[in-house]
Amino acid sequence: MSKKIPVLVIIVPCFNEEAVLPYTVNELTISLQGLLTKGKIAEGSYLCLVDDGSTDNTWKLIQEAAQQNPSIKGIKLSSNFGHQNALVAGLFTERAKADCLITIDADLQDDITVIETMIDKYAEGNKIVYGVRENRESDSFWKRNSAQFYYRLLKLLKIKTVYNHADFRLADSKVIASLQRYNEVNLFLRGIFPLMGYRSDVVHYSRTERQFGETKYPFRKMLSLAWQGVTSFNTSLLRIVTWMGISMFFLSIIISLWVLIAFISDKTIPGWSSMLLIITLFSGINMVCLGLIGEYVGKIFLEVKQRPRFLIEEETPKA
Repeated sequence: MSKKIPVLVIIVPCFNEEAVLPYTVNELTISLQGLLTKGKIAEGSYLCLVDDGSTDNTWKLIQEAAQQNPSIKGIKLSSNFGHQNALVAGLFTERAKADCLITIDADLQDDITVIETMIDKYAEGNKIVYGVRENRESDSFWKRNSAQFYYRLLKLLKIKTVYNHADFRLADSKVIASLQRYNEVNLFLRGIFPLMGYRSDVVHYSRTERQFGETKYPFRKMLSLAWQGVTSFNTSLLRIVTWMGISMFFLSIIISLWVLIAFISDKTIPGWSSMLLIITLFSGINMVCLGLIGEYVGKIFLEVKQRPRFLIEEETPKA
């Protein structure tokens, strides 16, 4: 029995991408047409561009592209909800119209030529296909080594992720339906997809330099996403705080014995330096622990409000 040719939707989150968007639309449209010609995807497959509250001409360009090409759809979010929320906005909105969906960033640094391989692996029965970088040669020394450290940290904390995978992936529409049941506001899709446990495979590719425009993921945003991944999937850091507290308790007992022995032997403590050092150390540790606990409490605060993760202001009609 031959497998049904899938309807594919490619989701592209866009934030102030007017410089690169014409190039992106052209390349992805050609890719879709090529897959259609080869019989890899069905008629009705299309490209969905999600404008994440851009302040430049991104939405205008999306509207123009949608008017010129019936295989392009645009979604405009009412504000800048963030990259992860822009992804789920596209996935959740278009899920019912597709058999499988691919997410890829607008800069097209991810290699779109492996999309065909993703479709082939999907045809083999995989529900998720991850795009995985072969190497990080295009990254700076700092970014390459910090990324490797981060993935090792996630592994140490027993957080499921796919090494060197970002958000370039294919997912079956049933997987996206399951994803809709994950209601957390603090999204880290790179951890949620492996957590679901569906049959999966990977395709390897080399990441290229950005063709036009500037990156929308500076170090600050990357650090924020990394922290999101650590704190949204694991309570190990809170356990570390507990063990630090226990360690400090036993250390305080040792210090108390030292002070008591000094008092009994009539030996005075030579100056305030040692005491000041201990107070400063304990105060610093306490502040770090309180800050870490506050981070988790803040996440609880955001979750219990149950605010929508995205709001759609406008959509382009699709022929």
